[in-house]
Amino acid sequence: MTGTPPLGSSSGPLRVGLVGYGLAGSVFHAPLIAATEGLALDTVVTANPERQEQARAEFPDVRVVASSDELLGRAGELDLVVIASPNKTHVPLATAALRAGLPVVVDKPIAGTAAEARELAALAEERGLLLSVFQNRRWDNDFLTLRALLDKGELGDVWRFESRFERWRPQLKGGWRESGDPAEIGGLLYDLGSHVVDQALVLFGPATQVYAESDVRRAGAQADDDTFIAITHAGGVRSHLYVSATTAQLGPRFRVLGSQAGYVKYGLDPQEAALRDGARPGDGTEWGVEPEEMWGGLGSGDSPLTGGGRPVPTLPGDYPAYYAAVAAALRDGAPNPVTALEAAAALDVLEAARRSARDGVVVSL
Repeated sequence: MTGTPPLGSSSGPLRVGLVGYGLAGSVFHAPLIAATEGLALDTVVTANPERQEQARAEFPDVRVVASSDELLGRAGELDLVVIASPNKTHVPLATAALRAGLPVVVDKPIAGTAAEARELAALAEERGLLLSVFQNRRWDNDFLTLRALLDKGELGDVWRFESRFERWRPQLKGGWRESGDPAEIGGLLYDLGSHVVDQALVLFGPATQVYAESDVRRAGAQADDDTFIAITHAGGVRSHLYVSATTAQLGPRFRVLGSQAGYVKYGLDPQEAALRDGARPGDGTEWGVEPEEMWGGLGSGDSPLTGGGRPVPTLPGDYPAYYAAVAAALRDGAPNPVTALEAAAALDVLEAARRSARDGVVVSL
């Protein structure tokens, strides 16, 4: 569904329960919820004593509980549940929250399979509740800039879209994200791959064919840490997507080639680093703004690094826009910023990529 019935005319903020206070919960969701007008972080769920203390220190007025059962036992006192716990818990927790009558935001990936995502979407539709997926990188600075260039027709007809989310992490960090247990839904294909595939589908439409190569490069690693995905879109664009923890020399974040011009952009959006460093939207600093030397270049016939093309000012990144849109959907019935069915379409591609990499075949969708 595109929107959800408004919650009512109450003038107070919508009360949010947040499940999980690891990286996703503490760095992304809690600060963004707290910074959003019309939302109030009410409860944090974490069983980890250190994270409980961290949550209390960072949000002294917030209730901290050890289990989702405690949270859902107070369903009548809440207006939204945000699920930022490990991937394998997304489906059961989202199901329980929807059955308790609560709208839900789920961090990506919403599920391990497209079928599960569609089942959750059907449950939310049946209950008349919002179910949204936190695909925050639709609000990255480079993505917003590229969309603006495409809307203006600056590249002509796009032929090829290259997107890289690469890191140099030769040593394992440990934890469920690097687990080889399929139940954990770990590995880069479903982690960073969820971002780059979602962006490609938003920009260039449905996929018709998928080819992938997926490797486990680091000693002791169990889950994929170096993966390439090629998508043929229904409109003819080809997307080449790279996610890696083993890239000693990082490539451009975007390289987009069209019939009139190309756009090349290096460097990651600055918002995650800012959030990790303790900066917050609305704290008086410029949010999501990057220095001019990081701007991408637009041109043809040469590289911007050797004098071809022109610098393109990068639009500010805007992660706060996601939760502002969620609040508007709940209050006013505005559109859901990221639907579960959109997430299911991305999971179709990720499942096809996993099959392609395993069997060495091109998969048609």
